[in-house]
Amino acid sequence: MQDLSLHILDLIQNSIAAGASLIKLTIYEDKEKNWLTIDIEDNGKGMDKIAMRRAADPFYTTRSTRKVGLGLPLFVAMAQRCGGDVVLKSTKGKGTSIKSGFQLNHIDRPPFGKLEDTITTLILCNPDIDFVYIHKVNDDEFKLDTRDIRQIIGDIPIEHPEIINWIQSYMKDGLNEINGGVQ
Repeated sequence: MQDLSLHILDLIQNSIAAGASLIKLTIYEDKEKNWLTIDIEDNGKGMDKIAMRRAADPFYTTRSTRKVGLGLPLFVAMAQRCGGDVVLKSTKGKGTSIKSGFQLNHIDRPPFGKLEDTITTLILCNPDIDFVYIHKVNDDEFKLDTRDIRQIIGDIPIEHPEIINWIQSYMKDGLNEINGGVQ
């Protein structure tokens, strides 16, 4: 995949397919330690121990539309190529978490891509799911929580074009700010 936002999109699509109603994405860039963590947690149906062990196998998938599942295996390979790894935890009936870490400035680490487009698209296409997105760069933090947005907008659907445009702009400005004006 060309950028991290596409990996994130694919992994979150797994959470959506697992029936999650709340998905939390946390990204932490520790520039002093040269370390990047990407954590995704959901409250979906979770996996049993057998499915969890097989989840990183590209020839295993629970989908009936194709015979391979490359999302998690590609993400694990990328993390390992960049000096890190991925830890998958899941409890049947409670949800799944994917915790990853790798060298921030590793030559093989893909760029972030347009995270604001990825998150906005997820919200637009899945208006009944709540998303929490936290992005930290050292001590600076950006947070977007669709539950907070829903409280503010009241009866207006979150997928309304003006709300989606606002979310995208808010994210772009927030990510730009925590990155010191460079994104």
